[in-house]
Amino acid sequence: MRGSSIARVGRRPVPTLWGGWSLALLALLAHLAFGSMTTAGAASPHEHGVARLDVAVDAGRVSIELDTPLDNLLGFERAPRSDAERDKVSAMVARLRAGDALFRIDTAAGCRLSKVELASPLLGLSAPGRQSAAAAGEHGDLSGSFEFLCTQGARAGFLEVGLFDAFPALKRIDLQVATPKGQLKAVLRRPASRVALVR
Repeated sequence: MRGSSIARVGRRPVPTLWGGWSLALLALLAHLAFGSMTTAGAASPHEHGVARLDVAVDAGRVSIELDTPLDNLLGFERAPRSDAERDKVSAMVARLRAGDALFRIDTAAGCRLSKVELASPLLGLSAPGRQSAAAAGEHGDLSGSFEFLCTQGARAGFLEVGLFDAFPALKRIDLQVATPKGQLKAVLRRPASRVALVR
């Protein structure tokens, strides 16, 4: 096809189209846009202390998907049993819903938080079309989707992640980033918080 080329993602060659946009980026954006979290548990192992972030950047938005065991956020991964535990769940939900405090995008991109969706059947949290692994009787997890609308999203040079400050049990964050300029993987370990969105 004219104007196409081949890029490498992992071990497989992936055709790219439209001046550098790869099919992998488009697939990730579609995943984020349509909220397919049904395979979240299968995509990454349930590991205490570790969360996964998938970040997709384009001209008009930055989308972030979070998958983490509830233990990282609450210290337990079951339905709350006491008023103190219910208060802890409420505080966690409020902290996550304030996504612009947890994820600070380079101001050059002109981004503002537009939508947050959280899913954890054990806690009674559900978003349309979303289901986490816990619904199938597996470990207690939480999936979150954070969408930022941007005036110039492609100018975002970095993302500051505030999850370590908000949730002390979290020790490592595995990231996958897809931008119009390519894909990258990164690992944040406490106390690091900044991820470069450009190479």
